Amino acid sequence: MTIALPTPDFPGTTGGAKSHSLNQVRAHQHWQSGQVHANTEHWPKAASMFERAARLHDDDPAYALAAAHALIKAGLSAQAIRCTQQLRQRHPNTALTYTLESHALLELNRAEEAVQCLRHMPADIARDNDHLVSLAVALQRCKQHSEAVGVFFEALALKMTDSVSHFRLGMSFKDLGMKVEAAECVRTAVVLGLGTSDLAARAQLMFLERETCRWAAADEVMVALRRDVQALPDQTPMEVGAFPHAVLVNEPLETLKVARHYALHAARHIQPFQPRRPRGQHGRLRIGYLSADFHEHATSQLLVQVLENHDREAFEVTLLSNGPDDQSAMRQRISAASEHFEDLRGRSFESMAQRIHELRIDMLIDLKGATYDTLLPVLAYRAAPLQVSWLGFPGSTGAPYIDYLVGDPVVTPLDSAAHFSEKIAQLPQCYQPNDAKRALPQPSKRIDWGVPEDALLLCAFHQSYKISADVFAQWCRLLHKLPNAVLWLMQWNTNVQAVLTAAAREHGIGPERLVFAPLLPLQGHLNRLAVADIYLDAWPCNAHTTASEALWCAVPVVTLLGPTFAQRVATSLLQAVSLPELVCTDEAQYEATVMALAAEPSRRSQLKNHLLAQRNTSTLFNGVTFVSHLEALYQRMWERCTRGLPPEHLAATPT
Repeated sequence: MTIALPTPDFPGTTGGAKSHSLNQVRAHQHWQSGQVHANTEHWPKAASMFERAARLHDDDPAYALAAAHALIKAGLSAQAIRCTQQLRQRHPNTALTYTLESHALLELNRAEEAVQCLRHMPADIARDNDHLVSLAVALQRCKQHSEAVGVFFEALALKMTDSVSHFRLGMSFKDLGMKVEAAECVRTAVVLGLGTSDLAARAQLMFLERETCRWAAADEVMVALRRDVQALPDQTPMEVGAFPHAVLVNEPLETLKVARHYALHAARHIQPFQPRRPRGQHGRLRIGYLSADFHEHATSQLLVQVLENHDREAFEVTLLSNGPDDQSAMRQRISAASEHFEDLRGRSFESMAQRIHELRIDMLIDLKGATYDTLLPVLAYRAAPLQVSWLGFPGSTGAPYIDYLVGDPVVTPLDSAAHFSEKIAQLPQCYQPNDAKRALPQPSKRIDWGVPEDALLLCAFHQSYKISADVFAQWCRLLHKLPNAVLWLMQWNTNVQAVLTAAAREHGIGPERLVFAPLLPLQGHLNRLAVADIYLDAWPCNAHTTASEALWCAVPVVTLLGPTFAQRVATSLLQAVSLPELVCTDEAQYEATVMALAAEPSRRSQLKNHLLAQRNTSTLFNGVTFVSHLEALYQRMWERCTRGLPPEHLAATPT
């Protein structure tokens, strides 16, 4: 956030002629020197000069305000807070003091305190645009999106051309499930101009248009975005949309290029720590799992049994959490499964990295990648001798500061090594862990879920961004050929039902052939999913967690294999449960496979029984076996590291 600072009251700046003391003169000289350093972005020196000026002339708050601003810019937000707190005591009616303190608190991820600070400003002081924007951002960080929307509107009423506030307003609408409204806000921001954030904003717009299933608008944004991304010089730090590219673009080298731009952007201005020598093979290997998702989240649902089954004699496991405590049973279970739980929420990226360094973590496992709440800047500090990406991001991070990517022979085949910046470390079977202790689907009837008892139930519980025009057209062709079939979709946001119903009508499919399911907690979701006949996968981004949930519920998944990590996950899952015949290589085979299953109820019954047996026999649902493979892979990585050897591709070993 940028902010306009006041100029100290001194001859030549206000137009008035006054008599000034020697201290005031010296203060202004220091302020002028600080301005020179600020203009060249030498922020620590600027802060030092401004602080000297403030000590010499504390009657004028402009000096201390400049000092606080420079301290924030220098990455010294804790010092900035001390500065603003002292300033608030001396000048409680200076509005900018509260705004700057909130900026410092937000830099330290202390959003709740930022809200409190801003609301403590005396009621008789006018709330300007800077104050309102900071309050809206703080509320947004606290997940109080409905309130944030109202405050953003207040701010925009004062400054309608503020493109960043339009974008942020869109992000709150997005989290409220109002994707059309979100897209329009982001579109406005792009039109107004976002400078170096333009490519990232356009990627977000593309993603939002896909979430609303407004395919023509999404394609228009995508064509222009891809052209401009391809024109970027390689190895350029740039704020781009790595996740939208990874899941919506089917060109692996292009997605790698975008990931590299973003990874370098995340590491800008970061000075890595001095390399720490690996401590050798003696003692337990200290594993640190880094994420913001240690609560009721897909990552935790997949990971929890791995944590519960780590060999505590060989591995010391620490969870490094930057996310909220939602007080859920999953949070409690995952906390209990770790030997140490470090709550890093509220810390700066540097402070998180410093804590990881203090804990002497040997191997840092990033479970986020370039997704929302990314922690790539923490990894850029190189807090651990060995750094690994796994599970959270469907592709390469592009980060030169991450050594390995954990995959398997399907999602990360060695002949596709050029698609990854990391060295590939393959598990012998599917890279995705699963929780064999998770709830079993309880018996229910279709009438309980509002779907016809006698229909062929084609389930496609995808997040709406995964449903492209081509994918939906394929599903509609299936509905034409299967007059007794119903397409069961998820109502992921407030807009999708009307849009998809209209799109189906354009394909000659009536609204009665589509049924929309609301979001449910996990147990209800599994109970409902189990009554489906066939799960229809999407492309170029497959179902990932939902695909393994479908298999757990004994629902066969038909998928289409593609060239990217994101389009190979369901294939990996199906091979792990010994159903490679459900993997298709083109749309014609995909359609034929679904048609064949639709025509053979006995075959569907056989598949259901096969999958029920796989709950007890497949390594996909055997957390103990999975973790033994994972630990063996960790040991192979660490052994190379302790021998002073560089990371190298590690092919899967026979089980």
